[in-house]
Amino acid sequence: MLQKSIYSIFFFLFISAAFAQDDKELIIKKDSVPQKGIVVNQGIDPLSPSRAAFYSAVFPGLGQAYNKKWWKVPVVWAVIGTGVYFYERNDDQFKRAQTAYKASLAGRPHEFDGEEGRTFLSDDALIRAQDVFKKNRDISLFITIGLYALNILEANVDAHLPDKALDTNLTLRPAVFIAPVSNQALAGITFKYDF
Repeated sequence: MLQKSIYSIFFFLFISAAFAQDDKELIIKKDSVPQKGIVVNQGIDPLSPSRAAFYSAVFPGLGQAYNKKWWKVPVVWAVIGTGVYFYERNDDQFKRAQTAYKASLAGRPHEFDGEEGRTFLSDDALIRAQDVFKKNRDISLFITIGLYALNILEANVDAHLPDKALDTNLTLRPAVFIAPVSNQALAGITFKYDF
């Protein structure tokens, strides 16, 4: 109980600190004259991608909230929560099979024993069950870690590519090509970017 309250206090303090930061504007003195070739853009924060990645690393989904992509926050929580759920489920099943196997070796009854001394699962079946659940648990852990890293990467990339920075010089069109070797017509898609 105490541990949950400490975590919740830390979480709320971090959230309030994250959203209490002000957007800093570039102040230009009236006497200063901009030099030729220097572009002053007040709307771009160069530290925004690193902040978004940091916030997502501290708490999944917080970087997406920092980027003001609110619809992504429940998606991130659902994806990472699903990975954690399967990890916990496979870990519990592994522990059940391990406990039953240890009890079977000691000659004690376990949860997979039947009525009148009949055993539903043999020792070999309990060993195989342990192996399968341990492998599934480890795979779930690696997938969850990968999804966590993907959450951080997505927040960083999304902060690098604000909607205003998208250019209309991007085109995606269907096209027909002639294959040079077989001299056949092939259908495809062309992607064009004008500099």
